[in-house]
Amino acid sequence: MAKPPSLDAWRAAHLVERLGRLLRAADFEGGLNPAQREALRYLARANRFSRTPAALAAYFGSSRGTVSQTLIALEAKGLIEKTKSAKDARSVILSLTGAGRRAHDLDGEILLARDIETAGEAGSIAAALEGALARALARRGGRAFGVCKSCRHHERNAGARRCALLDEPLTAQDAQAICAEMEAA
Repeated sequence: MAKPPSLDAWRAAHLVERLGRLLRAADFEGGLNPAQREALRYLARANRFSRTPAALAAYFGSSRGTVSQTLIALEAKGLIEKTKSAKDARSVILSLTGAGRRAHDLDGEILLARDIETAGEAGSIAAALEGALARALARRGGRAFGVCKSCRHHERNAGARRCALLDEPLTAQDAQAICAEMEAA
């Protein structure tokens, strides 16, 4: 039988859950639901290679059908737009509209991030939570996703950035964004 977690670990898990519940309650503001709000969050942070319905479904750990309903609702509300991929006409690229960016800017997750920053130690808190998330995803068979610049395929030569997997140049913005193809370095 596994050793029970420490009191501090239980307390941390409880605090994460309470913060999550507060965020989910705020997700209903502005006529959205939690899935729609999370889709906006993802699209605001994803790089240009990762703003697809399939990547969003993988990020959610959900079916494409479920994600499709979320995207239909967001598009009807004027918060996202779909454009055909220049590389694959069967694929669409998702992006936030101006209204979608404004909705994201008012998001409770941004306010929570400010609260965490005010508390101090944001970097160590984030690192601890990233480790816990990676283990929880591994236990459930999920994908971690991650920031492009921390990927083994991210190359930087003389200031130029490139994705070796996709054989594509990267912008500084791409390097800071979530990537569906990310593999830890």
